[in-house]
Amino acid sequence: MDIVLSGIRSTGKLHLGNYYGALQNFTRMQENNKCYFFIADIHSLTTHPDPKLLHENVKNVLVDYLAAGIDPEKSVIYVQSDLIETTELYLYLNMHAYLGELSKTSSFKEKARKQPDNVNAGLLTYPTLMAADILIHNADKVPVGKDQEQHLEMTRRFARRFNHFYDVEYFKEPVAYNFGNELVKIPGLDGSGKMGKSEGNAIYLADTPKEIEKKVKRALTDSGPTEQNSVKPDYIENLYTILKVVSTPDVVKHYEDKWNTCEIRYGDLKKQLAEDIIKVTSPIRERILEIERDNEYLKKVTLEGAEKARESASKTVNDVREIMGFKKF
Repeated sequence: MDIVLSGIRSTGKLHLGNYYGALQNFTRMQENNKCYFFIADIHSLTTHPDPKLLHENVKNVLVDYLAAGIDPEKSVIYVQSDLIETTELYLYLNMHAYLGELSKTSSFKEKARKQPDNVNAGLLTYPTLMAADILIHNADKVPVGKDQEQHLEMTRRFARRFNHFYDVEYFKEPVAYNFGNELVKIPGLDGSGKMGKSEGNAIYLADTPKEIEKKVKRALTDSGPTEQNSVKPDYIENLYTILKVVSTPDVVKHYEDKWNTCEIRYGDLKKQLAEDIIKVTSPIRERILEIERDNEYLKKVTLEGAEKARESASKTVNDVREIMGFKKF
C-alpha cells in the first residue's frame, strides 16, 4: 500500500477544475492507498495573509473535500497548521536548502513579479515547506499538476541531499502520481488558461444553478464558423472541453456535428452546458450545505485527522532530530 499525499491551499472554495482534475481521482485513490489530504493554510500566508478570511477559507476547502467524497474514515484529512511537526521539519530542511536554487524556481520568480511589495522569506522557501509536507509522512506518491512538478523535483533533491549529508537512507524520493491517466485540465470560461480563482473564470462546486447559468452565459464566443469542419478557436474549444467531462457522448457528438456543419447556436450550447454542469454539482452542493452547518462534525474531523497525521509526523521529526545529532541532557 502506497503512502499518497496531497494538499490544497486554503485560498477559497474548490471549483470544477479541482473536481475533475483531482477530487474525483482522490475518492478512488483512497480505496487502495494510505492517503493524507491536508489544507495548506500556512502556504496561503505567502500571498494571502488575511486573518479575517483564513479560517473561513480553511472551512470552505474542508467542507468541499468532504462533500466531494473524501472519507475521513478511509483517509487522513488535516489542517496544515494543526501539525506543528511540519513546521519543525521545514526549519531543519531549510538548513540544507540554498538561496541560489530557491530563488531560481519559476513559481518564486512569477510570484515575486506579481507581488513586488511582498517578496517574503516564506515565498522564497515555499518549496522547502512543500517538501516538509511530503517528507513528514515519507510519502511514496504525490498528485501534482504541471505547475508543481518543479517543487516535487526539489523535494526529491532535498531528500537525496539529507540522506547523503547524514549518510543514511531515511527519506524516500516521492514520485508524481497521475492516476494512470493523462491529467484532466479544465479550462476557464473566459477563454484563457485553466480554471482558477485568481483568474476569475471558475465555476465553484458550491455555486447555485442561477450562478452557474449566469457564468456560462457570459462565456466568450464569436459569430460562429464560416467553413465546415474548421478548427475551433481556443475559447470555443474550451467550452467543448468542459462539455466532454460533464455531458454524455451523444450530447457531445450532437454539438460537434453542429459545429462541423456550421449550424452551431451558442445559446443552445451554453444552455446545455449549464444544465449538465448543474447535474454534476447539485448533489455536491447539497452535501456542502448540509456539512457546513455541522460545526461539531468539522471539529471532530480535523481533531481526529491531526491526531492520525501526528502518528507518522512525530516519528519522522524524532528520527530526523536523532539523525542530525540533537540530544537531550
